[in-house]
Amino acid sequence: MPLTRITLRQLEAFATVADAHSFSAAGERLGLTAQAVSQLVAELEQTLEFRLFDRTTRRVSLSAAGRDYLSSAQTVLRHAQAAETAAHDVRNRAVGIVRVGAPLVLASAALPAAVHDYNRERSRVVIRIRDIPVDHLVDSVASGDVDLAIGPDRATGADVDALPLFESPWVLWCSPQHPLASRSRIRWADLKDTPLVAAGRDHELSVAQMRLTTPEDERVIPVDVVDNISTALGIAAQGSAATLAPAYVSALATAFGLEMRRVVEPETVRKVCLYRPLGRALSPAAEGFAEHVAAWLPHWPKENSLG
Repeated sequence: MPLTRITLRQLEAFATVADAHSFSAAGERLGLTAQAVSQLVAELEQTLEFRLFDRTTRRVSLSAAGRDYLSSAQTVLRHAQAAETAAHDVRNRAVGIVRVGAPLVLASAALPAAVHDYNRERSRVVIRIRDIPVDHLVDSVASGDVDLAIGPDRATGADVDALPLFESPWVLWCSPQHPLASRSRIRWADLKDTPLVAAGRDHELSVAQMRLTTPEDERVIPVDVVDNISTALGIAAQGSAATLAPAYVSALATAFGLEMRRVVEPETVRKVCLYRPLGRALSPAAEGFAEHVAAWLPHWPKENSLG
């Protein structure tokens, strides 16, 4: 028997009549006439090929077959109600799983704070944070490995959209004992003979691009390139080298006891963007978190500003 021949409305009419023992009373509950309720029950009986009720002029009672069938009908109605409730929650962004990618500092400091704030209102939305290298952020969104990504601005192509969130200047992070720590501002020319460690190819290329217009013998070239910003900051904390990174890494750099110094002439800024797919629709939960983080992250955090 095709399942599509039975409707939820028919099952609802049957279960309501069984509870009310009356077509008229069932109609009042359902907002239907007694005749319409009787018609729904008759259609269900025709499909099932057995009678559901024994009808008399004074009373409507379940038949033996109707009693056997009632629990199954009620189970279907409960599941249908649960499905409707779930649809309401999904539609209103109350539930769901959202996968968000970000490089180390944003993934460890900014996003957890954003998620905590978001879950105050949407406690049943689960946000999964994935630590992803900068060079892989756009590809992760395009391939569907994550729903959203937060990170430095990169070329996106036709499959991913980038929404700028905030800008953060590139600064020098050094130990308090470093020779340049006594200066409030540092020129790029001052870094020519300063040992610098870069974090990953992204930072190495960024440093190179910053000085691309200067004579070759004056360009800043890192003496070492490590995979993670935490390693670069750890090396800088020993005083043997310094590192260049955006000011927003202060959430991690200050834990290493490092001090931040502005680098000017010229000052260079890093733009941080929200990446989302163009070729597929986000779930309501992902849309909700995207809106939240787009409004929240530009204000994160006050201690990352240069003042």
